[in-house]
Parts: sequence; C-alpha cells; structure tokens
Amino acid sequence: MSKLQKPATLYKTPFCKAYWRDAAMELKDTKMLVVAALMIALRVALKGLYIPLAPNLNINIAAPFINALGAMIFGPVVAGLAACVSDTLGCILFPQGVYFFPCMFVEVAGSMLFAMFFYRAKITVTRVILARFSMDLFVNIILNSLVMCWYYQVIMGKSYVAMILPAAIKNLCMFPIEAFLLTLFLAIMIPVTFKLKLTYDSSADKSSLKFNAKQFCLLLAMFAVGVACVVGYLFYHYDHNSVSGSYTAEERYDINTEMTDVVKAQTDDWDEDTMVTTVESAYKKFMKGYTTYNVAVYVVDDAALEGYDKDLETIRGMSKSKAKKVADDGVMTRVSGAVIVLDDKTGEVLSFTLGN
Repeated sequence: MSKLQKPATLYKTPFCKAYWRDAAMELKDTKMLVVAALMIALRVALKGLYIPLAPNLNINIAAPFINALGAMIFGPVVAGLAACVSDTLGCILFPQGVYFFPCMFVEVAGSMLFAMFFYRAKITVTRVILARFSMDLFVNIILNSLVMCWYYQVIMGKSYVAMILPAAIKNLCMFPIEAFLLTLFLAIMIPVTFKLKLTYDSSADKSSLKFNAKQFCLLLAMFAVGVACVVGYLFYHYDHNSVSGSYTAEERYDINTEMTDVVKAQTDDWDEDTMVTTVESAYKKFMKGYTTYNVAVYVVDDAALEGYDKDLETIRGMSKSKAKKVADDGVMTRVSGAVIVLDDKTGEVLSFTLGN
C-alpha cells in the first residue's frame, strides 16, 4: 500500500484551494484507488436492484448510499472519475435503453456533490439533510430532467415533459426518507472508516448524527422549499417552453390537421381544400388543463404544387421551418396567423383569435 503522507485537515467549506489540492492527492494513494474500485463494483451491482415505477422512473436507495460513502472517503476528484466508470459499466451490465453519453454528467454531478458535502468534513445531521436536498433538487430533478428531455428527443423522438412531474414528485416524497436513512447509515460507517484510516474526523462522534427537534424542523422546511421550487420550476417550464419541438412526425401531422379543422370551423375565409395550418409553438399551461397554439395559416397554389416534389398531405405534416421553406419556394402563401386555445381533455375550443 501507498505510504503517501497526507494532512488530516477538516474543512468547513470545499471552496478553497487546499481542499481541492488534498482531493487531487487521493489519486496518488493506492489505498484510495483500491477503495474506489470496490465502491464502483458495489455501485454497479446495486444499480440492478431497483423498484420500477414507470419507464425511466425507478427507486434505488442502496446505490446512493454507496455513492455517498465513497464520496466521503476519497473526495470529489476520485468520485467524479469513479462515477464515469460506474455509469459506463452499469449501462453495459444493466442496460435500460440506448446508451446516452450525457447521462454520465448526472452521475458525475451527484458524486461530486456528495463529496463536496462529506469529504474532509465533520458530518452532522444538518449537513446530511442539505446534501440530500441538493442532490434531489439540483441533480435528480433539474439536471436529470434536462438530460432526459434531451435523451427522449434525440434517441426516442418524443417528449419527456409528461415524466417531469412524476419524477419530481418521486424525489420529493423520497427526500425525507432518504435523508433519515442516509444519516443512520453514515452514523454506522463513520467510526468504521475512521478506524480503517479512510476518513479524517478524529472525533468519530455519533452524537452529531442524532436527530433532534431542530433537525426534524429543518427536514420539513427543506421539503417545503423543495415543493415550492419544483412547482415554480414547472410553472416556468410550461409557460416558457413550447412542446411543439418535441412532436413526432405523426403527432405533428395530427395536430396540424386538428388546427386546420378548428380554423375551418371558425372562419370561411379560405378554401378548405387548399388551406394548410402549421403549429409554430404550443404552450401547455401547468395544472390549468389547456394548451395555447400559435398557428400559421397558408393557402396552397394548386398549379405550383403539381410540379413540386412534395404532395399536399406531406406539407400538412410539416414543422414551422419546413413549411416556411415550402412558402419560400412559391408553393403556398402565408395568409394569416391564429392563436387557438384548446381544452386538453375535451378538445373544446376555449379561445380563437385570428391575426397576422
């Protein structure tokens, strides 16, 4: 084993040069690398043990415990590298769909976050609660949702939006349970790791990891903050992100055709046989039960269409950019725009505004 001499300094914060210098030194310690290899093997093995709730929505408590323990022992530098290895091996041994490289960033972020809370620090209940809260909110809810939206759009060709709320609810519900169980787990493991000279808290005091009334209040307060943040994020996400960009070809054709029917029913200004509508944006309001569609209305030139390389049905299923190209080619002309609000359940037209 390595005889590398390292300082046993504890840090109140990871935001100092000495902290990262010590974290980088762990790469030179043979014992730490052996421990990291062991933790990688445990994480990979435990990844296959989960409770499935829905596609890409599972509960796995054991693997995060090993992740937190390893991060506490060998710090953020080794933890980040270990996350890359465990994610790759986990995808090979326990595949859950097509391998998507950006998912690794979620694993790395989670491992480094735990390390920044636990490595070379005196572990307290408050620190564990804040670490678990940060993990659930910033990594599991926000970062993972962004990566999964990307994955669903690029790999699966559909939207992940419907899964954001269930994933957020799952993480919020699990947060108090995970924080409590992680505290108990670390209370058992810290004296063991100190005796093995893997951690640096010389007190190894279990009393700092016992819940009292203040910690329970903090747990509830963090849960309330998490709920407020998730609800606020969802309102913002739905109000500022168009869902039209995630439509599949079939969904786009269906929704464009539906908008054409709505425009036909609301006005007789154009010949229904030559009219084409294209959804340019669609905003699905969170918890309000309706979607606002911004629609472009085109009229097709039959003479120009005859020698064109696309037929009318193909044009009806086009996106905003493709429809604009057809218009630029002189095959159809944009004659108006419309703002249409539909009830999500019944399809009833709640509002129709015709404009430019």
